Amino acid sequence: MNAIVTEQPLLKVANLGRTFDVSAPFLQRLATGAPRRSVKAVDGVSFAIRPGTTFSLVGESGCGKSTVARLVAGLERPTVGAVEIRKDSGERVRLQMVFQDPVGSLNPRWRIGQSIAEPMARKLGRIERRKRIGELLVTVGLAPSDADKYPHEFSGGQRQRISIARALAAEAELLLLDEPTSALDVSVQAQVLNLLKDLQQKLGLTYLFISHNLSVVRFLTDRIGVMYLGRLVEEGPGEIILENPQHPYTRLLLETVPDLEAPKRDRAPLGGDIPSPLNPPSGCTFHPRCPLAMDVCKKERPELRHSAAGANVACHAIQD
Repeated sequence: MNAIVTEQPLLKVANLGRTFDVSAPFLQRLATGAPRRSVKAVDGVSFAIRPGTTFSLVGESGCGKSTVARLVAGLERPTVGAVEIRKDSGERVRLQMVFQDPVGSLNPRWRIGQSIAEPMARKLGRIERRKRIGELLVTVGLAPSDADKYPHEFSGGQRQRISIARALAAEAELLLLDEPTSALDVSVQAQVLNLLKDLQQKLGLTYLFISHNLSVVRFLTDRIGVMYLGRLVEEGPGEIILENPQHPYTRLLLETVPDLEAPKRDRAPLGGDIPSPLNPPSGCTFHPRCPLAMDVCKKERPELRHSAAGANVACHAIQD
């Protein structure tokens, strides 16, 4: 499906964790006797991405997937664990982030050409830089003349294309795509996903794709990691998880995806709310919402283990 890949991962995340202190201010705690409070946004997450492939992190809002992307990008420091990004040759890997809201990542006072040119190598002269900007705009489906326009003159989908062009201007090899299509309507989503797929095939790009929508990642992904309350509950090849999900949470997520071939089929909506990460349930944190919950689920937290279906699953109800 994608570019030729090697066995050596370009990105490796090992036992990654991030805990945030959410305590009240010191003087308030001193006066009220309130204890310090913390929340584990990411807890023991591990995965690897080979060059030229896409790894998708999916889950409901607040599960920690965007925090993982920020940890990989170096925007946050991990509390525990490690992020390793390197090529077989040991060369430095260039990475860029593409955010959900392209408006926030583009300076409204700058012309598009200026925004794209900012991360370019300083060795390029003015004429070379202008030519390169035009080439990048054509690559993402826009016109070279668009370089002279301002962000407000473009639609949401076009602004996201500009954000992708800006990432390519930095000669990025690894793109961290944080909900890049969630603010777009369905037809524009498809256009942006097609663009990302074409760029990956032509340039051999590697993607960490963050999304809450399994129907979106289906088109692009090689492997999927399903997150719930900061932990991976299922991880494996995309076709296995999408066609034969094992964890009850993954099954329920897929139940919420519209099916054009069976629009009237009965769906089991995700019941209940995500528990507060300040006070997560004991054992398996999904057990209050799980249709397969047993007594052991309330006492012991399951670890990821390989299942007979071919994916890694953290569930007491799933047999090896």
